[in-house]
Amino acid sequence: MTESSDVVIVGGGVVGSSAAWHLRQDGFTGRILIVERDPTYQRASSFLAMGGIRQQFCTPVTLQMVQFSVRLWKTFDQQLGTPDTRPRAWFRQRGYLFLANAATSAALMKRYEEERRAGATVQLLSVDEIRQIAPDLYLDDILFGVLGPDDGYANPREVLFGFRRSAEAAGAEYRVDDVVGIEHAGGRVIGVKLASGGTVSTAIVVNAAGPWAGRVAAMAGLRVPVEPMRQMLFRCVLPERWPYRFPMLIDPGGVHWRHDDPVGPHDRDAIIVAFTNWNERTGENLAPDDARWARDFHPAMVRRLPALKDVTEVTSWAGLYEMTPDHNPVLGFHPALEGLIFANGFSGHGLMMSPATGKIVSELVRTGRSTMFDIGIFAPDRFDRGALVHDAATI
Repeated sequence: MTESSDVVIVGGGVVGSSAAWHLRQDGFTGRILIVERDPTYQRASSFLAMGGIRQQFCTPVTLQMVQFSVRLWKTFDQQLGTPDTRPRAWFRQRGYLFLANAATSAALMKRYEEERRAGATVQLLSVDEIRQIAPDLYLDDILFGVLGPDDGYANPREVLFGFRRSAEAAGAEYRVDDVVGIEHAGGRVIGVKLASGGTVSTAIVVNAAGPWAGRVAAMAGLRVPVEPMRQMLFRCVLPERWPYRFPMLIDPGGVHWRHDDPVGPHDRDAIIVAFTNWNERTGENLAPDDARWARDFHPAMVRRLPALKDVTEVTSWAGLYEMTPDHNPVLGFHPALEGLIFANGFSGHGLMMSPATGKIVSELVRTGRSTMFDIGIFAPDRFDRGALVHDAATI
């Protein structure tokens, strides 16, 4: 069976769904087909994410993308959804607070200065000012902090389903299937092959496949190095309701956590804790590594917050980062194949930038270029050209 669509989006997670929603918001009336192989999203990065949203980056276009996104995060629960179902992404603008000790102070100060030059709203905090935000922290080894007061976090699953339901309500079509081939002729996309055996003719394919984006690129005969890498998360129930709310708090050693506030009247107060293992092997590994709690997470967290020494109610899960060699996204048309748009490779920052990414895809589909953001440095062929992007603000 052969059918046609004006746009085929490979991947119906937060980026693909944001793209579909933005296309409709911007007046695109053509057929939008989103191919998503797992409608439960049990393996989707956005479904399993921590939900952090920060503008503390050193690259101006990255910063501008997050600032654009924050404007939507502030009103997400009111703007998206359907008359019957509103999302509760619940963007809590409590800030991102990076702590600096003797080993990290020079790098963090340099990064702070670069962020300010790029246009970020960031504040340098003394130890006494940090103590006013989080009085229980051990700060004897801390020299200063850098706070992004406009930053915060949201509920990833509510974000995902908020975008998806809104896109569907606007007429975007979701298909449970898997893209297994990208057809092209004369240097341009002409369609996709589906695992079900069908084909869809189209002139535009959006690669929003997250950790599997490299595999999708290979279907078109292209090498774009996006690989999955496991990221462990733990949810830790607090012994009592904490007297204040944590920002996203990043220890100099790398462990970081945020509040996971009670939603219902009987829910208990909790935090979600992350600690990226940069030596993690790439691959589609979603098996939780529970041994890391006692080995890495808990000791580092307790050194910074001794009051959490005796916590015992801990649950774990693993998600996948979509890693690139320079930890920066892959955005835009690939120059070797007309009609193939990349929107992936965010290396842990995809959800926070998803509103801007959706807007970028919408512009590329409708006008052939991104006018709101200068995304040239994120071109899909930059790895072949050796034009990697450096941004010190990755964690």
